[in-house]
Amino acid sequence: MSQQGASVMDRVKTWCQSIFPGFLVCITIAMAATFLSDHYGGPVMLFALLLGMAFHFLSEDSVCCAGIEFASKTVLRIGVALLGVRITFGQIADLGEVTIAGVVIAIFATILFGWAVAQIFKLKPSQGLLTGGAVAICGASAALALSAVMPKNKYSENNTIITVVAVTTLSTIAMVVYPLLTQQFELGTVDAGVFLGGTIHDVAQVVGAGYSLSEETGDVSTVVKLLRVTMLVPVVLIFSLIFSSRTAAQDNIGKRFTLMPPLFLIGFVIFVILNSLQLMPEMATEQLTDLSRVCLVTAIAGLGMKTSLKEIAKVGWPMVSLVVSETVFIAIFIYLLVAFF
Repeated sequence: MSQQGASVMDRVKTWCQSIFPGFLVCITIAMAATFLSDHYGGPVMLFALLLGMAFHFLSEDSVCCAGIEFASKTVLRIGVALLGVRITFGQIADLGEVTIAGVVIAIFATILFGWAVAQIFKLKPSQGLLTGGAVAICGASAALALSAVMPKNKYSENNTIITVVAVTTLSTIAMVVYPLLTQQFELGTVDAGVFLGGTIHDVAQVVGAGYSLSEETGDVSTVVKLLRVTMLVPVVLIFSLIFSSRTAAQDNIGKRFTLMPPLFLIGFVIFVILNSLQLMPEMATEQLTDLSRVCLVTAIAGLGMKTSLKEIAKVGWPMVSLVVSETVFIAIFIYLLVAFF
């Protein structure tokens, strides 16, 4: 083996060793959650989340940190991409023009709502745009992408951190509460999927909430959520144009890295195309569906381990209040959409 090949192998070995402890813990929690679900009938995603939160202290251990991060991000993206083997363009079309248009309008309405309410809370308009974009599109990922093209000052990083913590916490709460609300309001399978996919901030929690009700609800909620994720591209572009006069350098960086659709979304679309054209063998579809489930439960376990209630007490409460108001706004907007249209 050449010296270059040996060097690559050494780096791969080092990387595997760094992620192994934390990743093993996530898989173990996922197996425990699956066992509880199979034997006691509760939602496996919820079990994985709660068990993960009980082991939050491990996310602060340098030995486990890399593996937990890998599970909650990379494994999640793999799991979501593989969900495409269950979805076809026919299902997307079944959402209807009204639903698709309504979700897109809800995104921009939430961002404008955040901009307006931020000034009522005596915050900067940019803080309202950042939190509004995070709530409207895809939570923490959107917050990080949008912050890259917004003005930089000594408070910028703190605003981003607060937004990420707030939307992640509210997504976790919504994952538990929103399915109960859909049952309370007697929403149908499809309507419940539209509501969950159109209101919960992060992809992981949308998947957890949707499939905790039924497979069909999970499929619909995932499609609606990924529709919101695709809107990250035009919204980042609009933000970069708005703030270009003050942050030209950041705009260039943002365009280079954030205007490309997420790889997991590209993978999801590829699987949807293959499934729609009936190019996926039935056995492969079943195996990939099972693999997707394993990945998602493992990712939820990692996400739970990263959730710290202690951090919530340290964030800026005006911004948290802003994120809560935006979350309520988009929830009401989407509920009215499914209830009356």
